[in-house]
Amino acid sequence: MTASGSRPPTPAAYAGVDIGGTTTQVVLCAADLTVVDSAEVPTPAAEGGRAMVRAALAALDLLRERVPSRLLGVGVGAAGVVDSRAGRILVASDSFRSWAGFPVTATVEDALGVPAFLDNDVNAFLRGEVAKGAVAGEPSALGMTLGTGVGGALWLDGALFEGAHGAAGEIGHLPGFGDLPCTCGGRGHLETLASGRSLAARYAERTGRSLTARGIAEAAVDGDPDALAVYEAAAAGVARAILITAGLVDLTTCVIGGGVSRAWGLLEPSIGAVLAAEPPVSGQPIRVVRARLGSRAVAIGAASRARTELGAVTRV
Repeated sequence: MTASGSRPPTPAAYAGVDIGGTTTQVVLCAADLTVVDSAEVPTPAAEGGRAMVRAALAALDLLRERVPSRLLGVGVGAAGVVDSRAGRILVASDSFRSWAGFPVTATVEDALGVPAFLDNDVNAFLRGEVAKGAVAGEPSALGMTLGTGVGGALWLDGALFEGAHGAAGEIGHLPGFGDLPCTCGGRGHLETLASGRSLAARYAERTGRSLTARGIAEAAVDGDPDALAVYEAAAAGVARAILITAGLVDLTTCVIGGGVSRAWGLLEPSIGAVLAAEPPVSGQPIRVVRARLGSRAVAIGAASRARTELGAVTRV
């Protein structure tokens, strides 16, 4: 109770949700996007879109019970191709049942009675790193995620740049990186060099041995020349893609996340060497940093999207 006997105002909050193929991350953020509580639950991907959203909402209910707050809005980050304006999933991988076409934001809004917003997970990742992470406050940045696939997003002049069809920044599917088939149906895309799946495939081709990207990184640290070679090729490909982007939109900051980025000690020196040997035409050095928010980046970025859309709350 306050001195006058009235109850203090309930703090405002934004929620962020990251619906991944295996787990769903949910964060409850204060008005300044500081995470006040979080939860991780399994994603019921085989049970369909309604079950996946229901699992996320149940986790959010738990957070709101633990931290009483006045929820202003919810952001959702999801893998695949999304229509952020309509709040629907357009294309999803086979690991998700009845996800393509699912009305994510309408379902969340009906359940909670507050506005909801949908982003591609890589776009949300970059929003999070710009809001509270490794590139906080940067006016322009390229975001890359090196995981099962390779994703990308662009932050230009203080806002996410989605492009005319929502596909801006899809750096993983730039061609010109060899001739191997890509998961999208094309050939020679960056993803065929720098994804975790591609690292494993390239190492197996060289050695006949099957290792995960993490296992290959461990082997590289121990001096395995084949493991070092596939990581150096991945890093060189990433650097070339950064240079291409820098040449097109004149940005000088890149943040890299995803599971493969855990081998930063292997990636960063080779990326830096390529960038130093062939700087962009602007002559300005490119700063490449590892993501800081870890597994919470997408959820925090989704909450940031909600705050941006609704207007930052400065007095609650």
